[in-house]
Amino acid sequence: MAKNWYPIIDYEKCTGCLTCVSFCPHGVYEVDPDTGKPKVVNPENCVEFCRGCQKVCPTGAISYFEDS
Repeated sequence: MAKNWYPIIDYEKCTGCLTCVSFCPHGVYEVDPDTGKPKVVNPENCVEFCRGCQKVCPTGAISYFEDS
């Protein structure tokens, strides 16, 4: 697991499909009850250099902290 590698969600692109939440087996995401959209709640659980959720996001709303 990594401290400097975690997803960042572009909420302007995010449609709230929750594909990332369903995909991630590491508990990085939860659904925000106020917006119905995913939020990163356990960034330390993200596996370094895994881009799985980014690859399955249909709108390209996910980037990574270290890419910024």
